[in-house]
Amino acid sequence: MSEPIRVLLADDHAVLRSGLRRLLSAQPDLEVVGEASSGEEAIERTRTLRPDVVVMDIVMPGIGGVEATRRVAALGLGTRILALTGHDEQEFLIPVLKAGAGGYITKDKDAHELADAIRGIARNDVFLSPSATKLLLEVYRESSGSDPSAMHLLSARETEVLKLTAAGHSSSEIGPKLGVSAKTVDTYRGRVMQKLRLHRRSELVTFALQHGLLEPDR
Repeated sequence: MSEPIRVLLADDHAVLRSGLRRLLSAQPDLEVVGEASSGEEAIERTRTLRPDVVVMDIVMPGIGGVEATRRVAALGLGTRILALTGHDEQEFLIPVLKAGAGGYITKDKDAHELADAIRGIARNDVFLSPSATKLLLEVYRESSGSDPSAMHLLSARETEVLKLTAAGHSSSEIGPKLGVSAKTVDTYRGRVMQKLRLHRRSELVTFALQHGLLEPDR
């Protein structure tokens, strides 16, 4: 009999983690080896426990799930990441996949679908829920109407804020990178959205994809 798939649960809600642990522990080929309540803790637990799969919530205190995914992937341990979220939007989907997640599933799925997703991720397959696949198709269709001239509306600093926002970074994370406050980052982002006539952060992600501003992490 093969070794069970070692799973780390990363979510800031203890009740949800407890429920997931109970559901996954009923699967003979899955073993929950630990839990984390923040992005930072997820990174540290991955480093020490070396799970096969991290089930990663996207919205958590601290650095959040997108940046945590990026840093876990950078550890080079071969750990696979399944994004588990209640936010089925481009704003989260594209950045977390770019950061290194091998799958994306929403919290409304049943235990069997979650278990199957973990098994697939552990085999190095890619798992996307039907709604996530639909979102990616929408991004692809929208990208056909890209207007390259729109980039000329943005200053160099505004372009940097756009790129970092689209990559999933929060204002508090972008500020230190650019040497400005989080409030200033918000101001730049507001200018970007006004100039490009965008209304949601998810539209910033789509625009960045259309204009080649989202590149694979090295």
